[in-house]
Amino acid sequence: MNSPQHRSLLTKREREIFQLLILDYSTKDISQKLGISEKTVRNHISNTIQKLGVSSRSQALIELLRLEELSLH
Repeated sequence: MNSPQHRSLLTKREREIFQLLILDYSTKDISQKLGISEKTVRNHISNTIQKLGVSSRSQALIELLRLEELSLH
């Protein structure tokens, strides 16, 4: 996944959030688990969607899996 020459598209927090989205956590659940506001969670999701040039969370998840930025494990 992340070799020494592979630079991640995601920040650590964005990765944490999308790993939880894969596990079907809601925005509220993620905010409680990470100790941040729901608005902050939504901002991280929006930033990632913009980075990837997609239009939804679902598309972002698919693209991140395709790019091997996330895994299902």
